[in-house]
Amino acid sequence: MKISRLGEFGLIDYLTDIINKSKDATTPSWQRLIVGIGDDAAAWQCPGSIQLATTDSLVQDVHFDLSFTSWEDLGWKAMAANLSDIAAMGGSPGYALISLALPGELDTDCISRLYHGMADIANRFGVAIVGGNIAASDKVNITIAIFGSLKDKSMLLRSAAIPGDQIAVTGYLGLSAAGLRMLQQSLRFDAEAAELFSLAYRRPMPKVEVGQALLHCGVRAAIDISDGLIGDLNHICRASKVGAKINENLLPAHLALKANFKSDWQQFVLSGGEDYELLFTATNKVIARIKKTVSCPITVIGEITEQPLGRVTLLDAAGKINPWRQAGWEHFKSRLRA
Repeated sequence: MKISRLGEFGLIDYLTDIINKSKDATTPSWQRLIVGIGDDAAAWQCPGSIQLATTDSLVQDVHFDLSFTSWEDLGWKAMAANLSDIAAMGGSPGYALISLALPGELDTDCISRLYHGMADIANRFGVAIVGGNIAASDKVNITIAIFGSLKDKSMLLRSAAIPGDQIAVTGYLGLSAAGLRMLQQSLRFDAEAAELFSLAYRRPMPKVEVGQALLHCGVRAAIDISDGLIGDLNHICRASKVGAKINENLLPAHLALKANFKSDWQQFVLSGGEDYELLFTATNKVIARIKKTVSCPITVIGEITEQPLGRVTLLDAAGKINPWRQAGWEHFKSRLRA
């Protein structure tokens, strides 16, 4: 079977099966493992803490287009994507390894600017860049691994949602997709809207402190929104073996998004991706506690259900099912994001 037919998530399942069948469960590494493949980060027990690790890659002309992306912004975004995975577990990031595959004709000034962008956001979250690897390539490839930790014995997991939980998100969704569309098509908006869309795409801010607050307030199920609201909620449904229903009229869309993208804003919110907000499930009581604890907007958009198993149902304003088919980003199946 071709990988393109299997798809990104089918390939992950395929590889997970190989690893599970070949692992030696008697080794200390496997015995200390708490969370393996299938969540935002891996987790294992160490004396006094739980260690977290995540990795992500950005590939030129798949994830980014250098014709409208600065090297500083690229460095920031590459680091932010990984920090967001640590945030989605409720953890604290600590160390980063960076691997680059680069064309030989690339000027060193470009790499200097790339690393300044990485260092800018890394320093904001107390992350030390401690090593990596360099290789030659026809196109720019950036792979970052971040290691973090949890002092608590619990963590935020994709697999912890239960029927009856409310579904909530932080902040506003769809702004990054709007920024990408604006830059790709050289669209013009008023200065305030243009800055809002541009920053959301170029310099997303991972919700590390918010993730820690969610965990402290009693949330158990969460994921960061990188592939799109529907796609990432589907990940929670599959991992937790539950269903979900969300309401169109509750979607957290910024007024500027609705005003400037009247025909596309819903697509951006549901399937745009790269928002790096947190999607989580919890009881009404826990969500009320969170709203008093964090400064960012918290919006309840739906509820976890028993059925349909592993899938999300979208309801329109009249309560009727909207057969939304754009689940979100998936490698080998989605068109290029950049």
